[in-house]
Amino acid sequence: MISEKKKPQQSSEKGVFGWRTRFRHPIAFYLVSLILLAIVPPFIFSAVLLNRANEAQERAQESLLRTSTGAVGRVIEREITSMLSTLAVLATSEQLLRGDFRGLQEQAEKALSGTNDYLLVIDSNFDQRLNTRVPYGTDLGPTSDKDTAKRAFETGKPTVSRLFYGQTAQKWVFNVHMPVTLASGEQILLTLTQNAEDFLGTVHRDMLSPGWSAAVLDDAGTVIVSTDPAATVGKPFFLQVVPALRIGIGDARHDNTDYQVVTDFSALTGWKIVAWAKASDVQAPAKSSFLWLVFGGAAFAGLAATAAILIARAVSRDVRQLARDATQLGLGKDVPPRRHVISELDTVSKALSEAADARARAENEVRFLMREVAHRSKNQLTVIQAMLNQSANTVDSAAVFAETFRKRVAGLARSTDLMIAHAAQGVELAELARNQLKPFIPDNGARVRIGGPSVRVDSQAAQTLGMALHELATNASKYGALANERGIVDCSWTIEDGRLAFVWRERGADIDQEQIATQRKGFGSVVLERMLGMALQAELERHMRPDGIEWLVWIPLSQLKGEGDQGSGDASSPP
Repeated sequence: MISEKKKPQQSSEKGVFGWRTRFRHPIAFYLVSLILLAIVPPFIFSAVLLNRANEAQERAQESLLRTSTGAVGRVIEREITSMLSTLAVLATSEQLLRGDFRGLQEQAEKALSGTNDYLLVIDSNFDQRLNTRVPYGTDLGPTSDKDTAKRAFETGKPTVSRLFYGQTAQKWVFNVHMPVTLASGEQILLTLTQNAEDFLGTVHRDMLSPGWSAAVLDDAGTVIVSTDPAATVGKPFFLQVVPALRIGIGDARHDNTDYQVVTDFSALTGWKIVAWAKASDVQAPAKSSFLWLVFGGAAFAGLAATAAILIARAVSRDVRQLARDATQLGLGKDVPPRRHVISELDTVSKALSEAADARARAENEVRFLMREVAHRSKNQLTVIQAMLNQSANTVDSAAVFAETFRKRVAGLARSTDLMIAHAAQGVELAELARNQLKPFIPDNGARVRIGGPSVRVDSQAAQTLGMALHELATNASKYGALANERGIVDCSWTIEDGRLAFVWRERGADIDQEQIATQRKGFGSVVLERMLGMALQAELERHMRPDGIEWLVWIPLSQLKGEGDQGSGDASSPP
């Protein structure tokens, strides 16, 4: 039977032992694992943060580029709007209305002095009547941009041309046409032309992020101006972003190279502003940061693992020394405290050195506690003997004796329970009073009032006070305020001049003065007058009031805290 009962336990031990065996490794293994656990999650977290930071940086860069392209578009539209305003002013010229083109050229040359604009007048046959690039009367020939001029005549609205090569200017230029009807009824085009190279100020590298280039394209995709020398003016743009009206951020591919592109659109001119960069150049800082993170993390992990191995060796050496010291302790030999690399191991070594002394002290404490238990048991027996003698002397029948003695023992037991529960801290007087009076409190709990400041008494004083409270409550329930339906008991105390002033006052009791005068003192009076007086050096006064008894007791606080001379034999001896 016994062997069968042990089998489950042995099986459980084998399971635990097997689990521990599978995870049994040197301390270096656990230190390196701990370091890896400490490094890898932060590394992953840092990688995630780096990625998010790069994404945020890309968004900020894209926002900056969009702002830059938008700013270029606004500059272009301001320039075109300014040219249109100039044309609107010249369209009201008296020389133009009279058909005085010579006077108109002189007026225009003065008005356009200091600007990059030149005035042309184009008739319905697309011939140039004047061009402020050359003196008046020079044979000019037809305009080099008939398509845009034709569209302007057909729509009757201001029109901005594409980029074209001007025969008169011998440069890449663009025109802004405004149809005008002369007084004679003839329709002409007032045109301002400007060189593409004069637009370089609208697009410059200072407004772009490193690695990025920008260009202005006409609606056919021809480069008007560019910060990249490879994007030649007058040539089609090398990326396929035109004619698609794509605004914002996108990707493009050319000659097996990926590009990131940011585009904006000018509604006034139909031109497109483009910023672009190689995807590899844009992603290079993020890749560089990630590589630094990887190599830095690997280097730190290697250094930490090396340090962990060195620490593990030192700890293992000290642990083996501690094991030898523990063996010496088991043999009963003296173990001196040692210094170790790990300061916590010094504590273990000191604990091993002090183990023998601690064991001796523990044995002494056990012997002391046994003597204390024996001493308290003798006190309890002495108190019980006193209660037995007094109960036998105050009753007339065995049944009454048994009931009286049982209640007194129960009260003593309640005091003992409190004493044991609060052996180290002592017992609160209020808790002791409620504990002893609880069996006597009537249904109307307001008839028993308990109150006073916090006072903690030691176990011996609690035992004596508990007996006194029990006897006072017993007498009150038999002869005093608790023997009827209206009596009230006030149990209160205060602290006065280093003494506990305790008051037991009964009111509303049915008092028989003649019976009280002839009645001998009971056990409760003996406890109060003898045991309190002798054990706790208390001063007592007993007063018979017309409506109930009153006890006044003064006890030095030093007696309640075990600081006075409380000879245990006197405290528990019968009267």
